Amino acid sequence: MSLVEYSKQNGVATLTLTVPPANCYSYEMMQALDAAILKARFDPEVHVLVVTGAGEKFFCAGADISMLNGADPVFKYNFCLHANETISRLEQTPKLVIGALNGHCVGGGLEVALACDIRIARKGRGKCGLPEVKLGVLPGTGGTQRLTRIVGKAKAIEMMATGETFGFETAKQLGLVSDVWETETIDEFQQKIHAYAQKFTPPQAASQAIGLIKRACQTGGDLSLQDGLALERELQQRLFTGNDAAEGIAAYVEKRKAAFSGS
Repeated sequence: MSLVEYSKQNGVATLTLTVPPANCYSYEMMQALDAAILKARFDPEVHVLVVTGAGEKFFCAGADISMLNGADPVFKYNFCLHANETISRLEQTPKLVIGALNGHCVGGGLEVALACDIRIARKGRGKCGLPEVKLGVLPGTGGTQRLTRIVGKAKAIEMMATGETFGFETAKQLGLVSDVWETETIDEFQQKIHAYAQKFTPPQAASQAIGLIKRACQTGGDLSLQDGLALERELQQRLFTGNDAAEGIAAYVEKRKAAFSGS
């Protein structure tokens, strides 16, 4: 069994963390996730990525603590470095990434989810939070940085210093998840996620424009305003030379529904 199962359907690639019982990640699992991200990135037939966990109980409970307990400091450093690089690759991929939180999403699991563009959780099926301080360490896979950018410095420090975990409804109030869906079964949840993801694929959506919107926000957010505006203009020009911009503008003028190709 693969540590990260990869499937593709209707323009949506689903990456499923499959490490029972809690989908904790090891170096090997991060290698598999890295390979799956690159596979989806290079596939012109993939327009949206969905990241989820196997089973009903866990999206991901973070790093495999038993594995880290027996590792030396050099391995631990490189393990964290590679995990950071993998999650950043997910964040920087110019395709929409949806985190489908099917269960508990804590520690490094939340750090993976925070690198997704949209996060949707299954109601009443788990908690999330960054409790690493209870192990005497800090969230070392991007948690200190991404959480701060979402909830603000003071709230992020409080959440990480207390190590509190909380339900998905609270996560929505904090802006950590976009929505919380009530579904009777895990299959229903995954089907709804797939249907939602398809809304961002051709022909109903200009997926290349969505990808470049993401790139403008992810990269431009770390630039000065003027540099960010320059990046925005260059990305816009790329779209102007493509098929979807021509189709979208023509459809508007002709008062018809656009049929986008993702190019």
